[in-house]
Amino acid sequence: MIDTLNTTLRRIPAWTIYIVGAAWAAWLFYLGLTGGLGPEPINALEREYGEVGLKLLIAGLAVTPLRKYAGLNLLKFRRALGVTTFFYIVAHFSVWAFLDVQSFARVWEEIVKRPYVTVGMLSFVMMIPLAVTSNNMSLRKMGGAAWRKLHKLTYPIAVLGAVHYLWLVKGFQIEPIIYLMVILGLLAARIQWAKRTVPA
Repeated sequence: MIDTLNTTLRRIPAWTIYIVGAAWAAWLFYLGLTGGLGPEPINALEREYGEVGLKLLIAGLAVTPLRKYAGLNLLKFRRALGVTTFFYIVAHFSVWAFLDVQSFARVWEEIVKRPYVTVGMLSFVMMIPLAVTSNNMSLRKMGGAAWRKLHKLTYPIAVLGAVHYLWLVKGFQIEPIIYLMVILGLLAARIQWAKRTVPA
């Protein structure tokens, strides 16, 4: 069954993720404009973009464990997942900064004043070099070892993103806890695999 699924996935171009991601972002924005996101569309849109970005980040982290432990090969989609993740986090930040806060001075004040915003902003800033180097030219210029080392920033980015979400929600909500636990589980699986592959 896995072989059949892998064969099917090989026929799907990676750029499909960009198309679907952009279309979903546009649909959410349309819902916000037309009242489909409830009485507070800006807050709802901001949260929707952030949640999609976090889910895509988790999907990207799951690529290697799925290949190692289940035989499911999604490697061809990993770069597209990463770039689309960054796109959604930029959209999340933009809605917050330009539609919600609406002032550069207040944006900076919020970043400094509110720890959950500080954590989220740190995660966002750490994503920028990964997005900039997510291309073959950067890989060639940096070399494989340096490129892979830089892209390990994905791990703290994911943890900080989950903590940001957990911190900003009001009251006890299970969803952000699940995201954090899944991320920690995926990172633990990666660490365990790395230990197994280190020569004795």
